[in-house]
Amino acid sequence: MTRKTRNEIFIHAILILLIIVLAFPVFFALVTSTLSLQESYQYPPKLLPGNQFMSNLKEAWERVNIGRLFFNSTLISVVVAIVKTILALLAAFAYTHFKFRGQGLLFSLCMITQMLPLPVRIIPTYQLMATFNWINSYYALMVPFFASTTGLLLFRQFYMTVPADLPDAARVDGASPMRYFLQILVPISKTNIAALFVIEFIFMWSQYLWPLIVTTTSEMRVIQIGIKMLLASEQIAPEWNVIMAATVIAMLPPLIVLLVLRKSFVQGIAMQTAK
Repeated sequence: MTRKTRNEIFIHAILILLIIVLAFPVFFALVTSTLSLQESYQYPPKLLPGNQFMSNLKEAWERVNIGRLFFNSTLISVVVAIVKTILALLAAFAYTHFKFRGQGLLFSLCMITQMLPLPVRIIPTYQLMATFNWINSYYALMVPFFASTTGLLLFRQFYMTVPADLPDAARVDGASPMRYFLQILVPISKTNIAALFVIEFIFMWSQYLWPLIVTTTSEMRVIQIGIKMLLASEQIAPEWNVIMAATVIAMLPPLIVLLVLRKSFVQGIAMQTAK
């Protein structure tokens, strides 16, 4: 056995071990969602699926109206991901194809916002939403997330690699700036668009703190809060089989988006890494 072969076996063994470690919590959640309450507290834990998934899901659905929460999370995630992508495309186009006063300063200010995560901005953002009377509305859940410095940087770096002759050739052919943007730049940005959409969709789907603060009724809650609401009080043991059934359902949309766009997502990330 050659040294190269031994190295490959070692690397594959490490990768398989990491996959098992990362996938086991998901597998355990799937198994627990199919068990009865007594089986979910069994020790040692049961690792074979049961037949109670539908009854557990029905119980979770009736308790916290998962259908409504699921709709809210899906709507918010899709709208924010689409708007973020569009605004990032337009901003990157402006920064790379036009010259204007204060361009460098504005870009630096945009980059500084990366150092201000949501918890730092919660109080002023909440006050702004209250001023607009947007508390407990879709506006408060979506609008604060529309701007994306990550998307701006992603598309800006990509557009900086576009040959300077390309916009000149489009201009000679009589194409306006927006026509050049829509018919040339956007089509060649498909992999980056898919990568950003996946990132932003999953980011919004996993939001918990901000929706918890700006929503006051069950009709405006999101799926993450719904899962937390399934946890019983300290005096009552949590029904983990019901909670895991809701968790499994909550994992489906991000998984579906990632599977559908996985090829473009990997290509988009690989292109940025190569640069």
